[in-house]
Amino acid sequence: MEEVLNIIKDGTLTQQQKIIALARQAENQLELPGLTEKEKNYLNSDLICDLAEGQAPYRPRYNLVDFDKFMEQGSEFLELFSPESLEEATNNLIILYQNIPSVTGMPVYIGELDKLLEPYIDLSSDPLKTIRLFLTAIDRTLPDSFVHADIGPEKTRAGGLILKAEKELANSVPNLTLKYDSELTDRDFALQAIETGLEVSKPYFANHRDYQGIFGDDYAIVSCYNALPVGGGSHTLVRMNLKAVVEKALEKEEFLADTLRDVSKTMLSIMDKRIAFLCEESPFFQSNFLVREGLLDKEKYTAMFGIYGMAQAVNLFLDGDSESGSYGRTDESQEVAKNILEVIQNEINEHENEHTSFNNGHYLLHAQSGIGEDVDTSPGCRIPYGEEPSIPEHLNFISPLHQYFPAGVSDIFTFDKTYKRNPEAILNIIEGAFEKGLRLFSFYNSENDLVRITGYLVKRSEIERLNQGEAVHKDTVVLGRDTLENSPEENRKVR
Repeated sequence: MEEVLNIIKDGTLTQQQKIIALARQAENQLELPGLTEKEKNYLNSDLICDLAEGQAPYRPRYNLVDFDKFMEQGSEFLELFSPESLEEATNNLIILYQNIPSVTGMPVYIGELDKLLEPYIDLSSDPLKTIRLFLTAIDRTLPDSFVHADIGPEKTRAGGLILKAEKELANSVPNLTLKYDSELTDRDFALQAIETGLEVSKPYFANHRDYQGIFGDDYAIVSCYNALPVGGGSHTLVRMNLKAVVEKALEKEEFLADTLRDVSKTMLSIMDKRIAFLCEESPFFQSNFLVREGLLDKEKYTAMFGIYGMAQAVNLFLDGDSESGSYGRTDESQEVAKNILEVIQNEINEHENEHTSFNNGHYLLHAQSGIGEDVDTSPGCRIPYGEEPSIPEHLNFISPLHQYFPAGVSDIFTFDKTYKRNPEAILNIIEGAFEKGLRLFSFYNSENDLVRITGYLVKRSEIERLNQGEAVHKDTVVLGRDTLENSPEENRKVR
């Protein structure tokens, strides 16, 4: 009750933020049925984290609506018909967005916007103005930086207008990805994306050819860096703190042979129980209009087995010191990281879930990019900030590890403002990285107001306002401030 009262009295929260926080408090008064004492203990320790999903999941964590189908058929529930103009298309999308659930209460995926809007460009007298208004409406009505849109890989007029408008508006929402394939993406379109990214820290580049090989054509990059099937999504995302797992083991041999397997099996069981409640106790897949109208399909859902703290785990394993600096600099540290991932992947491969049809019932491994509460642990399998080697060394080390993570992985590169005069150089780096197997390349200019925290965007100016006791519109500003306080994000090496 004290926490409820604190939320009500908090002057830095908007009305909407208070409602969401109070709802989470209510849900967390419950206890997920069927958890063993061991599973509870692991959840209450540093070993396993459910990422604030709540104790009674009543909607999938991430839902990727089939927006193509929505544009074709409209929605009977929302009383919307197929649009006949750019204005109607953007209006219909804004209405639908308000009705897509997720762990944040707002959609984590709002579509491949360039493809959705391209058929209507010639039907507008001023398409740039309409797109600018559309993006502004998204930023103001969905104040959460996990809201995500994709463009590409092909160049479209709508895609060019979206990049132009994003560069002008400099909004933190939506986050944006360019699906990039050197054989499909026009070079001038890719360079426009880089020029935009150096101004407003988006879009980042996803290795389209690589992800297409995993998912086929119907995939999206959503939330931060999560890769998931369109028309479905992810029931849940639970993550393992690899640093804590190493600390739990009594000796090196025990870590790989027993402890890591034990924690992995326990986490898989926790995920099973969360999904069982969602699919068997919650009526989501029986009652939600998105499912009834075919915009979501239970057969296209998976779940995400997340890991973080790889760098500290490897350093502890090799040197007995989580800050030794071995990770990212030696072949031995790369080999240990691969061994860790092989153990986890084997456990995932041996496990099946009856409610997860995608990928034959096997969960997908994900490099979780961190939250504000993390202290002394690096996101996913990233090299600790401030310890990054040269770009070629960095990419050669991390690219083979990216191949273990079909459900999303990322690395962030901070560039000096002088790169604005030579965007070709960054595109050359991206192409080389993707040839090496890097799955996602995120970048920004070190002097931008919009800064990429772990995966989402926050304005430094809004963090300053929050620190002065003012309420800010975006709920992710609080997360961004906490992350900057608890981890050395600002120490990323400037290239």
